[in-house]
Amino acid sequence: MPRMNRALRAQPAWVGGVAILLLLSALALACGRSRPQRLLVLGFDGLDPEAVDLLLSEGKLPNFAKLRREGAYGRLKTFKPTLSPILWTTIATGKTPDQHGIGHFVGRDRASGQEQPVTSDMRRTKALWNLFSEAGRKVGVLGWWATYPPEKVNGFIASDRLAWHFLFAQGFEQAGEAGSTWPPELEARLWPKMTRPAQIGLADLAPYVDVTAADLDRPFDLEDDLQHFRWVLATLRSYRDIGLDLWKSERPDLMLAYFEGTDSTAHLFGHLFRAQGLAGDLAAQQQRYGHAVESIYEAADRIVGDFLATLDGSTTLVVLSDHGFELGLLPEDPSRLRDMRRVSEQFHRDHGVLYLYGAGVRPNARLDEPTLLDITPTLLAISGIPPAADMPGRVLREGFVRLDEPSRLATYESSGARAEVAATSTAAETPPAGTASPADQALLEHLKSLGYLSGTSSKGDRNLAAIAFENRDFRKSAQMYQALVQQEPDDAALRASFAGALGALGRYDEAIVQLDRSLALDPINPEGHHNRGAALERLGRRDEAIASYREAVRYRGDYAPSLQALARLGAPTTERRPASPREREASGIAEEASNLARRGDYVQALDRLAAAERLAPGLALVCQYEANVAYLAGDRPRAIRALERCLALEPDNALFRTNLERLRTQR
Repeated sequence: MPRMNRALRAQPAWVGGVAILLLLSALALACGRSRPQRLLVLGFDGLDPEAVDLLLSEGKLPNFAKLRREGAYGRLKTFKPTLSPILWTTIATGKTPDQHGIGHFVGRDRASGQEQPVTSDMRRTKALWNLFSEAGRKVGVLGWWATYPPEKVNGFIASDRLAWHFLFAQGFEQAGEAGSTWPPELEARLWPKMTRPAQIGLADLAPYVDVTAADLDRPFDLEDDLQHFRWVLATLRSYRDIGLDLWKSERPDLMLAYFEGTDSTAHLFGHLFRAQGLAGDLAAQQQRYGHAVESIYEAADRIVGDFLATLDGSTTLVVLSDHGFELGLLPEDPSRLRDMRRVSEQFHRDHGVLYLYGAGVRPNARLDEPTLLDITPTLLAISGIPPAADMPGRVLREGFVRLDEPSRLATYESSGARAEVAATSTAAETPPAGTASPADQALLEHLKSLGYLSGTSSKGDRNLAAIAFENRDFRKSAQMYQALVQQEPDDAALRASFAGALGALGRYDEAIVQLDRSLALDPINPEGHHNRGAALERLGRRDEAIASYREAVRYRGDYAPSLQALARLGAPTTERRPASPREREASGIAEEASNLARRGDYVQALDRLAAAERLAPGLALVCQYEANVAYLAGDRPRAIRALERCLALEPDNALFRTNLERLRTQR
């Protein structure tokens, strides 16, 4: 059955909140040149470079092949956490999350202190559309994350609340979120051009999935994979159609258009992509949905082609993604399989794609380790607009025949100016400060159902504290975590992160106090047990440290930091006596069963586990795997019986106890 705590990534000796890697590029200065007149940026969320390369090699992405052949290309380095609002705001501002202030899908309203979906008001620095407007250039923004409420710009903004991306159904059951565009009258013009999910019929779905008319008759529910995918296609088509219309009719000097569907499709069906040897439920899924990811990449290629057909000789095209995606990957632990088909950043990869094409671009050029932070300085340089001195990225000159960078200006102090602009933009049509609209509430509930809001404290503030930790500003990180703990004292993961910052400051006794409280709230947290072991080890309490490291491994057998610590200390991973030959044989059979379950063959997996139990009835690993596979197979009574046997073997195992309680109370 699924682990009830969040999977934790391997970290060094002290494990903080979220690992963030900031690559600071050198700053280059130069002066004037002739410049292209127009810029078009197409952003595809989660488009994976390895998948693109594979499909290019098979001749399936002709427009991406044209970009590669006639333009410049590089794999675009992303940053953690790989969450869309953070990354696309980083791309649009050239600033790191601690600078621009967007830390998650949600943030705290300044007036009420309540969580609400992230908005443009929460951004603390100017974005490209502000900078171009101030320079007298006409801009267009389409679907970009955190652009609601839309700001008053020289041009237009169709915000991320016009079609709602993948989030929930209400957006298409009414005429959008009030005030979702700038200028306000643009909304009425665009709304008739939008495609609704109900308009996505069998003919539209045929290139992507194999379904029947009866499948379409089910009530709309985002927990239904097919209905969710109809939403994805409707949103993708809507932003493509209105993007082409506005690009041609309004002729902005800069337009940024964002397409989310490539990421959602990978979250829904990415585990089926080119996967071999599937059986049972997974084989049936692959029959229906196995080519959805490949087809959505081909749809992205067609969108690129649609916009390529509109370009003239004075336009530079930028096509990029914020991160990659591990496709065709089945989890090592079969109990996590159901979570694969829901949104989670654990399957995001560290590189997206970046293509430059058109005016001024060097043909067949290779970009040198570009990062998200390099996009804004490069776009500004193309247009001759000076970047801010505190933009850490660089201009990607190697992608251009000639590209000089204007001298950098002082830091943009923009939060006050932005607040004034935002206040003039459709203020009468947006909810008053400190209140949450019904759409906000529905969005929050849906984010919770997807696992994005597993903690009770603001995830955005938590991520910004983690950024300070990774930047080695441990004092600032500890102060931020302390404030969050005071707001949410029962958040176990938050206390564990606070302890990490305290430990980095050498305040080990205080760290242990926080970790003891954290583990009392959530005893199956490997990160908490590991950090406790690290603190005890620093205090010279070796035996206690080993016990804590073993607890981390007990609740996650592949938890690398604790495995490494135990190896360094010369300690086995468990105090239990060495396994007998029968137990070793039973463990091997259990691993065979796990591999079978991972590929959907639950019947044979359960048969193998029964054989393993006959060999070694006292081995908890066997009954644990049986509980996992029985749960996946839909046999809840058998899963409960297996966990009861596990708990009898290890009465102090909090994971067994917690999962058993949840199974017994699950409807």
